[in-house]
Amino acid sequence: MSETLYEALEQVLRGWHRYETERGNSPVIDFDCAPAPAPAALGRLEALRRLRSLLDRARKADDGRLVREIQAQLAYLSTLLGEHLALDTYVRRTQGCGTRGWPADYVTERGDEARRLLADAGIAWGPNTAHDLNRAEGIITAEAAAEAVSREAASFEQRVRTAVGATASYDLTIEAVRVGAYWSYWLDGAGRTVRLRINLERAALTVVQARLFALHEVLGHGLQSAGFHAAFARGKQEWLPLLTVHSPCQVVLEGLAQSLPLFVAADDHQLMTRVRLEHYLQLVSAELHLAINSGVSADVCAAHAVSRVPFWDDTQIADMLADRGADPLLRTYLWAYPAGFDWFMALAEAPPATAANVLRAAYHRPLHPADLADLWPDGPLIGGPGTHGWWTPETRQPSGSP
Repeated sequence: MSETLYEALEQVLRGWHRYETERGNSPVIDFDCAPAPAPAALGRLEALRRLRSLLDRARKADDGRLVREIQAQLAYLSTLLGEHLALDTYVRRTQGCGTRGWPADYVTERGDEARRLLADAGIAWGPNTAHDLNRAEGIITAEAAAEAVSREAASFEQRVRTAVGATASYDLTIEAVRVGAYWSYWLDGAGRTVRLRINLERAALTVVQARLFALHEVLGHGLQSAGFHAAFARGKQEWLPLLTVHSPCQVVLEGLAQSLPLFVAADDHQLMTRVRLEHYLQLVSAELHLAINSGVSADVCAAHAVSRVPFWDDTQIADMLADRGADPLLRTYLWAYPAGFDWFMALAEAPPATAANVLRAAYHRPLHPADLADLWPDGPLIGGPGTHGWWTPETRQPSGSP
């Protein structure tokens, strides 16, 4: 039987992934839904040539989904090789959505909503908000974090399976690590094996966050990925078995994982406070993402960040700007969080039948933003409607200028 275009793309990505990981670079593949022996390592330029050839063949075959997958890989690989695409072009080619952003008034309204919920819990808005919220929720020691997340996942599992129609089994392992990265929790794996890593450098788990991360990482990403693996175990599928964070599936994966509590635990007031707060923080992050990529100086971005979120410190803000402005992977991937989150927040207010249809589809196979638009034609524009309105790009001064 001849190799399909999807199988050819899979081999290129596996070879390129091996090349990167053998050199200690960021992996290409984040989750392998159909584990297979790794081919020989494939260098970046050879991978680029093969991807361009596959793109031509996919276009001739009129396979829009495959074209989007290959374009995403090409855009990221080209960036690793030194190209610097404009943000909107880069994100459209990788994440499959635009970067118009959200009106300043809309972001403010979402902040007001979060502040009302915090006030109801007796938490004041200011430099100590994050600290006070953690204390109010009950801090869990790092040593007890793995057990707490596992316990919460077990308590929510049947409720989530019922809501999304998931039947796949998975094997969960939880590890505590120390990594100098932006993430507190990260899930990856292969087949039905799901690994959740807790980053002790950043994690400050509370009782409520244990519920949040059980839903996000284990029953969001983990259960979804196990379902994708189960589909391939039944036979070939017309989609790629490899999940990468620089491809169009991430908007749906991250959007649903962040908003999942809205669909299965809307009566949990503490959890809803966290979700609404995180939604607001992602919208502010999106403002910074657009600004630092549009000529706004770092100090202006930092001042705006503090005006929006007074409990972010200099280190957090500096890392956020560098990740979104300079890191080849995070410059695209981190846009998936606000873009997907905001869309699924709106879906939670849609007719129940519409929401149920989207949730079940999202656990059946990896979806792209184009698929979401088909499933809910009346839904909001993914990536925001535009008119951010809070800054005017400054003229960059030459290096060495005052």
